Amino acid sequence: MTDPYRAAAVSSALAVGRRFGLATGSAEVLHERSNVLVRMGPVVARVPGTTRLLRPDASAWLERDVALSAYVTERGVRVVSPTADPPAGPHFADGLPVTLWHWTPHDPDHRHGPDESARSLARVHAALRGYPGELPSRGPVGELLDTVARSGSLLDGFADRIRAETERLAALLPPGPVQALHGDAHPGNLIETADGPCWLDFEDTWRGPLEWDLAILARQGGPEFLAAYPAEADEAVLATCTQLRSLFAVTWRLLIAQRFPHRLGEARAAAAEYFS
Repeated sequence: MTDPYRAAAVSSALAVGRRFGLATGSAEVLHERSNVLVRMGPVVARVPGTTRLLRPDASAWLERDVALSAYVTERGVRVVSPTADPPAGPHFADGLPVTLWHWTPHDPDHRHGPDESARSLARVHAALRGYPGELPSRGPVGELLDTVARSGSLLDGFADRIRAETERLAALLPPGPVQALHGDAHPGNLIETADGPCWLDFEDTWRGPLEWDLAILARQGGPEFLAAYPAEADEAVLATCTQLRSLFAVTWRLLIAQRFPHRLGEARAAAAEYFS
């Protein structure tokens, strides 16, 4: 059976590709989960997939992804960059937003070690400190509360506990210092190119404590990744951010089960473990 999320995203990507005369005849689907990536020659179209369950209108997130990626690229830091000709967008086709990116050749089997991951992220952070654009100030807190308010019925009876836990953790976050963040700085968003490590996917960016990015890096890479980062983290803030990330992951898994029902059991188990 055709996955409607994949099918809709591919259709929108191809529609935008035809609009700009891209190589739609040789289109290749590179990825089809959170976002659907469709390569058309030297351009890759990015369209929301499962993220539609979290963000019914993802336009603002995609705009920020394009803006920050362009800003960091202009400052000589290696990230996957948005196109300029054709413009990166977001463009719209069949009701879905589509952004366009340069195809970046890379080694899909390369696994970055702690030092190269942490130091390349530090270069991204240094470039982002001067970012002048407007960014969300509540980040994952705002998304979790919005999700409960909008889609609580999809959270399998955990909505009230997710809201209460979000509010508890939000009260523990410090008011500052904050800066523009990557927002989803796990090793899977770092690829190896001929010129070295290259970050991608800035759509989860927000202005928050540096510990948010470091918590994600350590949670999915390991404590040695945190140890390699060339700055100290506040242990209390790091602990709160780590827990907030875990709560976000629980909520995300419950939403994913709406697209992949066979994963509902593991999503329920993860939620039950978190709240035990």
